Amino acid sequence: MKKTARKLKAILLMALSLVSMLANAQNQTGSIRGTVKTSDGQVAEFVNVGLKGTNKGVASNKSGGFEIKNVAPGTYTLRIFFVGLETKEQSVEVKAGEVTQVGEIILNENATQLQEVVIKSGTTRFMNKESEIVAKMPLKYIENPQVYNTVSSELMKQQAVTNYDDAMRNVPGISRTWESTGRAGDGASYFALRGFEAQTVLYNGLPGLTNGNLDPANIEEIQVIKGPSGTLFGGSFYAYGGMINTITKKPYFTFGGEVAYNAGSYGLNRITADINTPLSKTEKIAMRINTAFHNEGSWQDAGFKKSYFIAPSLLYQVNDRLTFNFLAEILEEERAVPPVFFHSNRADPLTFKTVKDLNLRYDLSFTSNDLSIRNPRFNMQGQMTYKLSDKWTSQSVIARGSSKSAGYYGYIYGNKAGDNRFAQYFTNEQYTINTTDIQQNFNGDFKLGNMRNRVVLGLDYLTRNTVNNASGYALARYVTPQGEASFTDPETEEAIPQSSLTRSSIDQLLANSGINGWQTLTESNTFSIYASDVLNITPKLSAMFSLRADYFDTKADKTTPDDDYNQWALSPKFGLVYQPVLDKVSIFANFMDGFVNVAPATVADPDGSNPKVKAFKPEHSTQWEVGVKTNLISDKLYATVSYYDIKVRNKVTSDPTNINNQLQGGEVGSKGFELDITASPVLGLNLVAGYSHNETKVIKGEPDNFYLQPGRAPGGQGPQDNANFWANYKFKPQNPNGFGIGLGLNYGGEYKVIDNAATGVFTLPSYTLLNGSLFYSAPKYRIGLNVNNITNTQYYIGYWSINPQKPRTAVASFIYKF
Repeated sequence: MKKTARKLKAILLMALSLVSMLANAQNQTGSIRGTVKTSDGQVAEFVNVGLKGTNKGVASNKSGGFEIKNVAPGTYTLRIFFVGLETKEQSVEVKAGEVTQVGEIILNENATQLQEVVIKSGTTRFMNKESEIVAKMPLKYIENPQVYNTVSSELMKQQAVTNYDDAMRNVPGISRTWESTGRAGDGASYFALRGFEAQTVLYNGLPGLTNGNLDPANIEEIQVIKGPSGTLFGGSFYAYGGMINTITKKPYFTFGGEVAYNAGSYGLNRITADINTPLSKTEKIAMRINTAFHNEGSWQDAGFKKSYFIAPSLLYQVNDRLTFNFLAEILEEERAVPPVFFHSNRADPLTFKTVKDLNLRYDLSFTSNDLSIRNPRFNMQGQMTYKLSDKWTSQSVIARGSSKSAGYYGYIYGNKAGDNRFAQYFTNEQYTINTTDIQQNFNGDFKLGNMRNRVVLGLDYLTRNTVNNASGYALARYVTPQGEASFTDPETEEAIPQSSLTRSSIDQLLANSGINGWQTLTESNTFSIYASDVLNITPKLSAMFSLRADYFDTKADKTTPDDDYNQWALSPKFGLVYQPVLDKVSIFANFMDGFVNVAPATVADPDGSNPKVKAFKPEHSTQWEVGVKTNLISDKLYATVSYYDIKVRNKVTSDPTNINNQLQGGEVGSKGFELDITASPVLGLNLVAGYSHNETKVIKGEPDNFYLQPGRAPGGQGPQDNANFWANYKFKPQNPNGFGIGLGLNYGGEYKVIDNAATGVFTLPSYTLLNGSLFYSAPKYRIGLNVNNITNTQYYIGYWSINPQKPRTAVASFIYKF
């Protein structure tokens, strides 16, 4: 006991001594306090305030205030700056044990100018700003019972992202399974999101379907909205695991912009320009133009991409109540696309069950630059916002889009069990999809008694027309994974006509195919009404109640009235948010619904007799989710952790025992958890990190069904485990000029691309990618060098397929700002 008492006494004396030393140190230093405001009297958040010649500095808080602590006595130069804005300096004297008040520091810029730069800079600055799209009402992230992730234009700039897909490496719970093929209807890139397929389908919250790529030049941020979201966005596209929404850049009322040039591996040359200018000295009218030219070769033996993109936008603020926004985007794109390698016929046992056994040559494309496909796209949006009163706002929007597939699409498929030859097919795509969407939303923010209500009431009309004049598919040759070509049928050992990978040869092959049944003209119309209310029961407790009614009417083939059909669907959504620490910590739970309309199909008896058209119910997905969101350390640390469980019911698949029949009633389940962290722990350092784990399995199906075998992975679910990390640090951050470094990591776990009792299992191996950057930034320019896949790792993605991915690449970038 005495020995313990002596130890406790010694520890107490050491603690008292340490406290005394700290107190004395505090008495020997001082601090500086003040407030930063813009020239129009608004507080300025996130402005850097530092002492010139030292490493001491802070960022102003949401009230514009700042305090620099533990400053040694003396006279300093206080530097106030924000990258992209004018730097201001002020002399200040610090005395021991005192707080030096510098009062209000006025920036020459107004609040609108500062907000424009804030949107383009930083990492955590995006996290708790109000999003008007995810919930179709202004709602902060911490108030929203739904999980979503954002990728900012600034983060893409740090990583020298030159294609849309690469931005997704910053989002937990999503992984790419196919690159864009350009094929008809669904030729955009495929992603696995919470175990289900997803594509880029929303543009500023409106339908923006594409058959090819999206250019990142006009992107302000990308929102990955997690979970079934049919309640607010409809069921015109698969979105069981979530949706990808692209937010475009908007005009502002001062002159500014930037031009950039990227040059990199495999012939990459990319030029972009972003120019904003006011159009009137007396009225609030502004125009912004974003444009890009992109030319790139391939890391394989064939392949290229060439595109031109321009996006003008116009903002007209008539008065404090009425505002108009207009946007147009035109993309011309041509590519030579490697075929997807389907290494199974989905019936026979796999000949090769590992990547090593398959021995697919990594550098082969199995195509030629003569077999290209064009994917031109046009998109136009108009929005009118009118403030009806201090409590209600009207938003009227219209969107028109057109996307085409014109050229050659091919794939490699299956093989005879025990044989090394796989069939390669081609078609000539001639497909156009046109969409028109009209929405009317009324947003209210009012109180009933003591409870705040934030409400959206909406009407939505979507019409979609497609024209498909594609040729049929034709067998061109057989290939081995090692690249050898064969013109002998593995089943019959008979010769097939020889052809080469040239346009003339494939055209001749398709002309002789004798298949002319692909020409179709379709039309569909969707009429929807929806409502959502976020009710603040107390300041800390809120509840969301949402419901959508959706009527779908289609002319599946306008020349054949027998396949016309219509369907009703109801989609609810509920959420709860409790904030034990207001605006800092929220505990949330949600129940969400999604749906997809299913076209009628011909069914028949096992012998093929008694054929008839059968109508099916819409497929439905439901999710429940719980989690925690935090905003800590004065807006410097945002973290979200959540657990979800998704069920998809009424799945329709072919009948494995009857080729003439279709079955409905399959069920697929997906469950998992996600962790997302975004932080700026010290001045100059930005961090983005995430981890996700997912398990997707068929719950109900048919034992002999390749696509719906109970207990098996359905395919396309992506790796079970994914991790992402990116850190960007600028040395001497209080100085507007300086060097910086970036370091990133992406991990993808093992992935069963084929999981079936009859065929066996084919698993893609896990991989880890390292990425890095070096840069020098100044108020007027930025120079950077980025290297992706530094260790030159060979890795694969797939969706019942195996697709090799890029080796090490380097990109040098130069940005000039004005």
